Amino acid sequence: MSGPAVHRLGTVLCLAAAVWCLASAVAARLGRRAARRRLAAVFGPAGPARGGPVRSHRVRAAVVAWAGPAGALLAGWVLIGGVPGLSAGCAAAAGVRWWSARHRPAAGVDPREAERQLPFAGDLLAACLAAGAGPVEAAEVVGESLGGPVGERLALAGAELRLGGEPGAAWGRLAGIPGARGLAECLERAARTGAPAAEPVSRLAAALRADRSRRAQARAQRAAVLVTAPVGLCFLPAFLAVGVAPVVIGMASGLLSAG
Repeated sequence: MSGPAVHRLGTVLCLAAAVWCLASAVAARLGRRAARRRLAAVFGPAGPARGGPVRSHRVRAAVVAWAGPAGALLAGWVLIGGVPGLSAGCAAAAGVRWWSARHRPAAGVDPREAERQLPFAGDLLAACLAAGAGPVEAAEVVGESLGGPVGERLALAGAELRLGGEPGAAWGRLAGIPGARGLAECLERAARTGAPAAEPVSRLAAALRADRSRRAQARAQRAAVLVTAPVGLCFLPAFLAVGVAPVVIGMASGLLSAG
């Protein structure tokens, strides 16, 4: 590999790291702002800040969706350069965008985001129900303040039920989120029969949080096993080149000189 190619590759890696750090910082800041707005909307004296958390979630989703195509475009332009590099970068960006759209979860629900939001949504619903709100009012308020896939389904269910929609269809959309069926059934039963739901919803939130912790531990253990493959691929050639190859070369040189 020539010197200019190595320089371009290093430039691409540095720029990609900088873009990733910037995107992570922006996403973290938006997440903190959304959390403050959600807490203020639920527990503060003022009404819920409508649209704020949803807008922050959409901004984060846009940053995540366009980070890959932008990196591919930048890599093509820096590595190749000129009009050919720009053309190759555009083609690579289109390919990355197509691949991400193809592998996006169906119905616009991100399973990781839903898994992260469900325990928090359960805690907020339990707090609203314990304060005297009904299941429909609690779902609408928590949904408008929470945002994201779980918040949007909660707000939609609450608004549809308030307008006289079918309870089974309204709560069924919430149950369509992975892991939210128990929460939807509990809210539907409480709205239909008037039974207290604060304690069951709180138990469901604790169970969802424990399940998420177990899944995170399983993913961490699986990652610890999978990380040994690239480490081995990097270590074995280095060991052969540094430890074995000099010995073999020395023995071969000795045998040839002796012969």
